Amino acid sequence: MIKNKLLMILLIMGLMGCATERPNLMGIDGGAIPPAFAHFPDVPFPSDAIVDLDETKALGSGENWIGSLVYTTPYNPSSIFDFYVSEMPKLKWVEVATVRAKISHMTYIRDNRAMQILIEMDRGDTAKVTITAIPNNNGVGKL
Repeated sequence: MIKNKLLMILLIMGLMGCATERPNLMGIDGGAIPPAFAHFPDVPFPSDAIVDLDETKALGSGENWIGSLVYTTPYNPSSIFDFYVSEMPKLKWVEVATVRAKISHMTYIRDNRAMQILIEMDRGDTAKVTITAIPNNNGVGKL
């Protein structure tokens, strides 16, 4: 019995030693590859967000991109809603309307752009977020 426990402990320790961290992907110049969200500096993203490339359709980058970004996050929808209520004003976005519901809707404007954020439950207690940015040329919301 003691031999079996000792053997099991040694086996587990051996397997733990085999676990490795994910390697960092480097560019051809040896520099780090920026995360996908780095192309969208006008939107805050929670840590551990994962882009859904099948559903994301965005054109451009920087402060002028348009389209929809879709990501999942290990945080619950209520926490993500609170995150955007707190973080969007820090990037000078002005709240137009928010609805906290099963699928929460948030609308913000800044300069010549409008942004809608949809937050819904994904699986379990995680959230799926869709952020859509469009031009807003009617002058409403200029700072």
